[in-house]
Amino acid sequence: MVARNHLLVLWSRLGNFDRRLLEKLLWKDRSLFEYWAHMASIVPTADLEFHVPMMRRWRDPEEARGGNWGAQRRKWIEDNAQLRENILTQLREGGPLPAAKIEDVSVRPWRSTGWTNGRNVDRMLSILWMDGIVMVAGRTGTARTWDLAERLLPAYPEPGADLTARAAERSLRALGVATSRQITAHFIRNRYPGLPDALAGLVAARRIHRATIAGLRGEWYVHDSDLDLLEAIQAGDWRGRTTLLSPFDNLVADRERTRLLFDFEFTLEIYVPPAKRRWGYFVMPVLHGDRLVDRLDLAVDRRRRVLEVRRSTPEPDLPRRGPLLQALNELAAFAGADRVEATVLGR
Repeated sequence: MVARNHLLVLWSRLGNFDRRLLEKLLWKDRSLFEYWAHMASIVPTADLEFHVPMMRRWRDPEEARGGNWGAQRRKWIEDNAQLRENILTQLREGGPLPAAKIEDVSVRPWRSTGWTNGRNVDRMLSILWMDGIVMVAGRTGTARTWDLAERLLPAYPEPGADLTARAAERSLRALGVATSRQITAHFIRNRYPGLPDALAGLVAARRIHRATIAGLRGEWYVHDSDLDLLEAIQAGDWRGRTTLLSPFDNLVADRERTRLLFDFEFTLEIYVPPAKRRWGYFVMPVLHGDRLVDRLDLAVDRRRRVLEVRRSTPEPDLPRRGPLLQALNELAAFAGADRVEATVLGR
């Protein structure tokens, strides 16, 4: 509706950046790659070790045994062994290739109630991608091209014994302050074996510290590296700004955490019938300083080159229009629009 999520995430933090630099990091330098973290993500190649357990998970028959979906997946792969081998052969001999160039030799089609129904090559590629056997080699628009992972990534490292502790540190640094449950939901979601012991060890080593947040219950943590930042903020050595966030942005992706810390309610309503939507179709929360203050339903009319603000659902203490209009104009320029239509904004 406005721009692709990963571009909006970077724009919110960097402003108008040169997208060619990101493309270079992804497709030439290979210092980034596409994989599943706590959602479909772009991740640093230097973090490959953290993702190897996920790649191995579904290759292991013991791991893949549980649940109806796992059984369905395993049986479908077994029935379509020829499709799997054909994909790997075509990529080995002629890759990288888009899915449309790979012959569908499936014996039994993939059945689902969603958009994947009957998309056998796409489905097998996705399975091989999760297994770390193939990787996205490039994109033409949103269409992916695929190749063997061994051509694109370094050799997969053996995860270290302290992987959970290091992953927890990475998650906590990204979140700033978090509970054990919030750490588990971030970075490598639900892949933190032995997390209670890992957190206890990090506290004992003074890598992280227990924290108290006024008005909130639970055991919270903050990383030792962030203590100086907290002191600087308390001393007034910080100036906020106004920007807009993708509805999938990590700052608001955990809706319960967003409600707890910011007292801000927000859910994605793309799949909600129009008559039942509270905030709109593609809603971008507005971050003003250290507060979330509005929900703007946005769309770019590419024919007219206009960024349309279709609906605004502000908090009671919404700031004046100036900083928000400036952020909207900057977003419009980034998204290829010449102007903003914002008749629904208050104040």
